[in-house]
Amino acid sequence: MAVSELYTKYARVWIPDPEEVWKSAELLKDYKQGDKVIQLRLEEGKELEYCLDPKTKELPPLRNPDILVGENDLTALSYLHEPAVLHNLKVRFIDSKLIYTYCGIVLVAINPYEQLPIYGEDIINAYSGQNMGDMDPHIFAVAEEAYKQMARDERNQSIIVSGESGAGKTVSAKYAMRYFATVSGSASEANVEEKVLASNPIMESIGNAKTTRNDNSSRFGKYIEIGFDKRYRIIGANMRTYLLEKSRVVFQAEEERNYHIFYQLCASAALPEFKTLRLGNANYFHYTKQGGSPVIDGIDDAKEMVHTRQACTLLGINDSYQMGIFRILAGILHLGNVGFTSRDADSCTIPHKHEPLTIFCDLMGVEYQEMCHWLCHRKLATAAETYIKPISKLQAINARDALCKHIYAKLFNWIVDHVNKALHSAIKQHSFIGVLDIYGFETFEINSFEQFCINYANEKLQQQFNMHVFKLEQEEYMKEQIPWTLIDFYDNQPCINLIEAKLGILDLLDEECKMPKGSDDSWAQKLYNTHLKKCALFEKPRMSNKAFIIQHFADKVEYQCEGFLEKNKDTVYEEQIKVLKSSKFKMLSELFQDEEKALSPTSATPSGRTLLSRTAVKPAKAKPGQASKEHKKTVGHQFRNSLHLLMETLNATTPHYVRCIKPNDFKFPFTFDEKRAVQQLRACGVLETIRISAAGFPSRWTYQEFFSRYRVLMKQKDVLSDRKQTCKNLLEKLILNKDKYQFGKTKIFFRAGQVAYLEKIRADKLRVACIRIQKTIRGWLMRKKYLRMRKAAIAIQRYVRGYQARCYAKFLRRTRAAIIIQKFQRMYVVRKRYHLMRAATIVLQSLLRGYIARNKYQRMLREHKAIIIQKHVRGWLARVCYHRSLKAIVYLQCCYRRMMAKRELKKLKIEARSVERYKKLNIGMENKIMQLQRKVDEQNKDYKSLLEKLTNLETTYNTETEKLRNDVERLRMSEEEAKNATNRVNTLQEEITKLRKELHQTQSEKKTIEEWADKYKQETEQLVSELKEQNTLLKKEKEELNRRIHDQAKEMTETMEKKLVEETKQLELDLNDERLRYQNLLNEFSRLEERYEDLKDEVNLMVSIPKPGHKRTDSTHSSNESEYTFSSEITETEDLPLRMEQEPSEKKAPLDMSLFLKLQKRVTELEQEKQSLQDELDRKEEQALRTKTREEEEERPPMRGAELEYESLKRQELESENKKLKNELNELQKALLEKSSPEVTAPGAPAYRVLLDQLTSVSEELEVRKEEVLILRSQLVSQKEAIQPKNTMTDSTILLEDVQKMKDKGEIAQAYIGLKETNRQSLQDYHMLNEDGELWLVYEGLKQTNRLLESQLQSQKKSHDNELEALRGEIQSLKEENNRQQQLLAQNLQLPPEARIEASLQHEITRLTNENLDLMEQLEKQDKTVRKLKKQLKVFAKKIGELEVGQMENISPGQIIDEPIRPVNIPRKEKDFQGMLEYKKDDEPKLVKNLILDLKPRGVAVNLIPGLPAYILFMCVRHADYLNDDQKVRSLLTSTINGIKKVLKKRGDDFETVSFWLSNTCRFLHCLKQYSGEEGFMKHNTPRQNEHCLTNFDLAEYRQVLSDLAIQIYQQLVRVLENILQPMIVSGMLEHETIQGVSGVKPPGLRKRTSSIADEGTYTLDSIIRQLNTFHYVMCQHGMDPELIKQVVKQTFYITGAVTLNNLLLRKDMCSWSKGMQIRYNVSQLEEWLRDKNLMNSGAKETLEPLIQAAQLLQVKKKTDEDAEAICSMCNALTTAQIVKVLNLYTPVNEFEERVSISFIRTIQMRLRDRKDSPQLLMDAKHIFPVTFPFNPSSLALETIQIPASLGLAFISRV
Repeated sequence: MAVSELYTKYARVWIPDPEEVWKSAELLKDYKQGDKVIQLRLEEGKELEYCLDPKTKELPPLRNPDILVGENDLTALSYLHEPAVLHNLKVRFIDSKLIYTYCGIVLVAINPYEQLPIYGEDIINAYSGQNMGDMDPHIFAVAEEAYKQMARDERNQSIIVSGESGAGKTVSAKYAMRYFATVSGSASEANVEEKVLASNPIMESIGNAKTTRNDNSSRFGKYIEIGFDKRYRIIGANMRTYLLEKSRVVFQAEEERNYHIFYQLCASAALPEFKTLRLGNANYFHYTKQGGSPVIDGIDDAKEMVHTRQACTLLGINDSYQMGIFRILAGILHLGNVGFTSRDADSCTIPHKHEPLTIFCDLMGVEYQEMCHWLCHRKLATAAETYIKPISKLQAINARDALCKHIYAKLFNWIVDHVNKALHSAIKQHSFIGVLDIYGFETFEINSFEQFCINYANEKLQQQFNMHVFKLEQEEYMKEQIPWTLIDFYDNQPCINLIEAKLGILDLLDEECKMPKGSDDSWAQKLYNTHLKKCALFEKPRMSNKAFIIQHFADKVEYQCEGFLEKNKDTVYEEQIKVLKSSKFKMLSELFQDEEKALSPTSATPSGRTLLSRTAVKPAKAKPGQASKEHKKTVGHQFRNSLHLLMETLNATTPHYVRCIKPNDFKFPFTFDEKRAVQQLRACGVLETIRISAAGFPSRWTYQEFFSRYRVLMKQKDVLSDRKQTCKNLLEKLILNKDKYQFGKTKIFFRAGQVAYLEKIRADKLRVACIRIQKTIRGWLMRKKYLRMRKAAIAIQRYVRGYQARCYAKFLRRTRAAIIIQKFQRMYVVRKRYHLMRAATIVLQSLLRGYIARNKYQRMLREHKAIIIQKHVRGWLARVCYHRSLKAIVYLQCCYRRMMAKRELKKLKIEARSVERYKKLNIGMENKIMQLQRKVDEQNKDYKSLLEKLTNLETTYNTETEKLRNDVERLRMSEEEAKNATNRVNTLQEEITKLRKELHQTQSEKKTIEEWADKYKQETEQLVSELKEQNTLLKKEKEELNRRIHDQAKEMTETMEKKLVEETKQLELDLNDERLRYQNLLNEFSRLEERYEDLKDEVNLMVSIPKPGHKRTDSTHSSNESEYTFSSEITETEDLPLRMEQEPSEKKAPLDMSLFLKLQKRVTELEQEKQSLQDELDRKEEQALRTKTREEEEERPPMRGAELEYESLKRQELESENKKLKNELNELQKALLEKSSPEVTAPGAPAYRVLLDQLTSVSEELEVRKEEVLILRSQLVSQKEAIQPKNTMTDSTILLEDVQKMKDKGEIAQAYIGLKETNRQSLQDYHMLNEDGELWLVYEGLKQTNRLLESQLQSQKKSHDNELEALRGEIQSLKEENNRQQQLLAQNLQLPPEARIEASLQHEITRLTNENLDLMEQLEKQDKTVRKLKKQLKVFAKKIGELEVGQMENISPGQIIDEPIRPVNIPRKEKDFQGMLEYKKDDEPKLVKNLILDLKPRGVAVNLIPGLPAYILFMCVRHADYLNDDQKVRSLLTSTINGIKKVLKKRGDDFETVSFWLSNTCRFLHCLKQYSGEEGFMKHNTPRQNEHCLTNFDLAEYRQVLSDLAIQIYQQLVRVLENILQPMIVSGMLEHETIQGVSGVKPPGLRKRTSSIADEGTYTLDSIIRQLNTFHYVMCQHGMDPELIKQVVKQTFYITGAVTLNNLLLRKDMCSWSKGMQIRYNVSQLEEWLRDKNLMNSGAKETLEPLIQAAQLLQVKKKTDEDAEAICSMCNALTTAQIVKVLNLYTPVNEFEERVSISFIRTIQMRLRDRKDSPQLLMDAKHIFPVTFPFNPSSLALETIQIPASLGLAFISRV
């Protein structure tokens, strides 16, 4: 179809825009052929008319569908053009934060100006071994592709990194080199990458500077060749440099700096070693202050200087050379400050003793006068004569600057050469990968010679790039057998011809430079005359006659001719160079010593760049007169030659392209400037790649992918079994023009836009299908809704009508009821009214009658009462009147009598006062006295008569008197009381008066108080109410506080519980971390141990190179080590040819052979000496035996003394021999160091190491021989006096007795041979170890004998040490007792005699008491020992009885040999089995070999009980423990551990083997715990099992060793699991479509990704599950502990989840909604597998949580803030970086999905900013959880275990 048909309504296009370069718009109506204007609507809603070009009528570019935006490969876009490329890069860079994008074979890298976590070792491991299209674009993917092609095609590779300054070229090259070092395995061996990176500080300091665009801009290009050996490991590197900008040394623009090294020197000027350089501040020197910006923010030049010096030291530039470099650099700075004074227009001078020049001459070691003279003069040579001419001030300054540039260029070249020497390797290079870091295309406002050279180089690189792309396209077409049609692409050969061809720009420039009066103007005119109007690529500016324009591949560039000639000549006066050559400074003269030889590797562009290259081809020798001619070659000529060499190197390699893009000029992170990006894309050739791809068939699909994608366009009848034919039939129907596509062998090729057309048809078909589905679904939904509404309406009507009927019936019932109620109500009302009236009438009548009767009664009653009242009132009134009258009368009488008494009293008082009264009273007294006398007499008479009466009455009187007296007294008192009462009455009256007054006052006050009280009461009540309210509030607050306190207590409790749980978890995590750290250390230890063994094997191999021999094993090692090392004495020689190739064997062979022969001769002499000593020992033994039989017991000590003397003599002889041998070895070492060549005897030379190892081994052998002789002698002598062994002695003692019985050396030799034969595995190769084999036989026999004797020596030594320790203890106690006695004696001497006696007695009593207590303790110990011995005696007696019974049943010894033992006692012995296995010490290697080394796990697991080898080994250990033989226990356990290690080393990649021995090791460990006798492990044992516990030895240390071994086996099992599952995980979990048809296939690019369609051999999820079933079945079959199986499954699931998630995070094509569904389904299948195996509680499901959450993240809604909150709460197992990465990578597969907006991602980041998690992006797939081995006791009884004959253990007997 025509492309114009795609311009329909709503189609989106790109239109040019001056600001954004390209802007998106939408068509408002269909485009018709011939339309001149297109109606468009911009994205912001503005409508416009776009006018088409009337000439070309070119339509605006179409925009790609949204699902293709953000593709990894730009060639996957349907429409390939500039706006599509720019938009795709912008979306990936801004929205997805992806800086890498493929563009065909080019990797486009945009500088993010921000550190990204995508360069770690985990990322390197993720990309290692992957296809380039399988993972997201990355510099590591390009490096992996180069490394893979180098290894696969055996062809050198190149990575060409180009771009502007600040685009990130150097960083990209650095990461590529880091990748090579990591994946090639050389990072820890050769350290070449470290050295290359260490060269960066040096190269950056001397080659980088601050520019306006970049603070660390590289002002040179470099090409680094990284060399590899045959195994593709890095062995070395080499660096070539290009285009050093020399002009920066003498001139810097505004806001720029000189090279960093100058500022570093100035910042370090205060250092003591720099005092001689006489430096100062950077603003002091002319060459460092021109830019006005001497400081870079955030950079410390002094620290950078330290880094530079450290890097120089690392690369072998010593301190003297470093100071030389700094002297030269300081000299350049001082030379720049040299000033000139003009004499006239043609001459100048330098001031006398000019300080800067003086310092320069001192630093450079040259004469001041000569340098001063030649700075102001020059020498001119003509044919006839030579004369000296002064130069002007300007020429002198230019000459000075040229000299500085030349010195700096030479120094730069010297440093590069030394860096290359440090990176050079002596090993032959097999292949290399080159990394080219060079400028991209440059264009500035003013472009000069340096821009011309750079753009010329980029033209060449672009030509090579175009040809390579064209070649790849051609290869692809030919591979697919598609007719090849010439693709028209831009060929820049005319531009290159314009520059470098004959009469080209460079040729004319060189010709003008040769002219005596050549100038820039004349050269420009030649250019105009030669090329103007003849070459379309050459133009002349309209307004200038000193410039020209070249149409480069990227853009037109205008060059200014001024300075071209001078820069091309690069004039440096020869006289100045000669002065420098004559310098006393050695290093300076070295810089110029090759000045006159062939072309230097350094050549300079005038005032611009220095070309540095290492020429691969050696130049021919120059003629004598050719040196000056070669030296005068122009810079352009040198540059052209160097560029040709570079292109030859690149053409000989497979190139890989990395184009670095600078997104903005302000270094803002993730900011994209479209104008700058387009400019760079045009310049770097990315758009040209797109154009070439678009010119042919850019879109390519495999038949399977095409079928999967466009299956929806086919009908069922169109689908055939042949996918290729099906696709052809479909395309013939859809695309009528057959030129738009081609069918290849495996792919379909489409023209540009055809995939978009197919996508449009597919989208229309899907849209129609969607509409149909929507129509059907909506109709179905509406019909369902209508039926539901109709049914609901009918139901409502039925219920309403029923309700209405019920309401009507209810109404009728209510009406009838109301009538009845009314009837009865009316009757009731009337009747009630009648009864009320009748009752009221009766009541009224009764009330009235009663009222009348009561009134009458009341009236009568009142009358009667009135009469009575009158009667009483009248009587009362009469009485009252009478009493009142009587009272008045009495009162009057009293008043009158009182008055009369007062008068009488008054008279009497008057009379009493007068005398006459007394006289009157005394008249007649005498008579009266007489009368009275008579009366007295009479009275006396009467007295007597009355006396009696008186006495009678006296008593009465007395009583009466007393009464009266009392009455008087009482009356008197009453009177007083009355008086007092009167007074009181008066007082009371007064008081009453006062009180009345006070009462009035009080009443008034009371009123006031009452008022106040009322007021106070009110206030009080108010206050009380307020207080009550406050009290209520306080109660509420109290309740609230109590509730809060309760809540807080509850919260605190919960918090404490949570903290406790968290602390517990933290402690568990710490424990796991510690356990993990320990297990990692254990893993590292095992790795180092294996490494050590490998190195030991290599050393043994190297020793065996000169002549086949053997390596002695130190026999002083313990038996557990000797058994292991014996098996490794004969090493394999697989790498022997390779090692012999790498070593200079022709030099070292004679020296090694002579030394070896000498040492072998010496060893033979020592063997003879040892044999003689052995004979002497035999003779001494015979003599001792004879003496023993003849002499008495008391004569033995002298004999023993003689033997000791003889031993001392022999020992002295051996020591002297040892000293002689050491002296000879020292002399040999000195001879090696003095006589050998430096190459061979250098400390690092292989020959030196071999000889040194041989010397060391021989010296060790000598020491061993001496110790063996001494041990043998002492053992043989001491054995003679030993007691006869008991029945429980070990086999070694029996063998020792046999040795003693041998009389001659022939028997001993035969015994040695027999011992050797029992332990030797192969006899065929032993004769090769020595010429006659006797040395080996004797040595083997001696070694076996020594092993037998060593155990006895150890036991005797131990007993001797114990006795010695006991004696020392007794001596110490005696010393203490002596000291105590002395102290007591000294104290007693100071006491008086009586006290002495008492103190001595007290001391003696104390001593006796202590002794008594000690004796009692000893007695108790003896009793215990006796009881123990009695028990043992009973046991032994029982065993002896059994043996006697067994012996009695035998007939004769002959039947024991000829006939088998009759099984009469088997049933009885079966009952008494102890659960032990007995074996001989000699059978231990056979036991280990049959039970461990040669055992096949598959047969054992199927036919025998699980863990049988572990049970057998433990039963053997029990028997050794029962015999109390520690040597046997130690030997067996050590041999077992070493045997298991050996098996795992040999078959460590077999899962069944590793699983089998992990299970048996754990079972062995559990048995050691279960039968250890510790209470914690005996809880689950039966009584019979407790009887089987170990009795003599504590094997806790061996349990730890076995636990460590189990950890190592577990880690090896995990590695085997990982290696098996690794290829399956990504394919089965991610790529394979478990649910067919869910995932869509997007159009692939050139970097084809792995197809998700399952092909034959592709792993699926079923493959993973089958493998898991296999693992689980094998572990269960081997009897592995269930807890351990859970840990293995957990680790397996973690690896699966981590690898899947890591690949998901690195693959944009996998981050889609449909892939999330696939992942969740796959995870559910794994969970179902866990449920089937009852492993849900193993923690395996939790390890998949990050993967589950990532899958959920792909499927959840991602729009609103609620969605963001839900994502943050859901994805708690993912880190923030992982969440953001998934959201950035999320890519819609279909048009109906939507991308994640940037604002949503920022919202997620804001919500997760407080989350503290790891910044690492990928999970650590190599992480291994710490393993534990929970104690799992066995219920199996040891005595019931039967040993099958298939194991070959007939030499073991049950006990």
